Amino acid sequence: MINLKPLDPNITILQQMKDDNCNEPAVLFNLFSVAEEDIPAVLKAWTADALFLKTQPGYISTQLHQATAGSNLFFNYAVWESVAHFKAAFNHPDFKKSMKDYPDSAVSQPHLFKRLSIPNICVGP
Repeated sequence: MINLKPLDPNITILQQMKDDNCNEPAVLFNLFSVAEEDIPAVLKAWTADALFLKTQPGYISTQLHQATAGSNLFFNYAVWESVAHFKAAFNHPDFKKSMKDYPDSAVSQPHLFKRLSIPNICVGP
């Protein structure tokens, strides 16, 4: 089963999901690590989760990344229409059940972000 650990020691993903004021697109950033021998199992479990989440209301996109040079770190980001949409998918019984499919060595650090607008550099909501 995957172990959830806060990315920000001051605000957990569960606290973020209570933020009903964020009605703009929400970006999930999820940094996770796993023992080398468990990488195939993590990729299988993550793929199954991604296929399920793609069917949920408010899902926009996701992308998985693996660190280079033999590192056992991965991160994915997923874009949702809002925190409320992400919360509904995260709390779906089928998604919760799928957490058991990850090997015990997997540690996940999910966190939600919103886009910012910086003039002449990047666009916000």
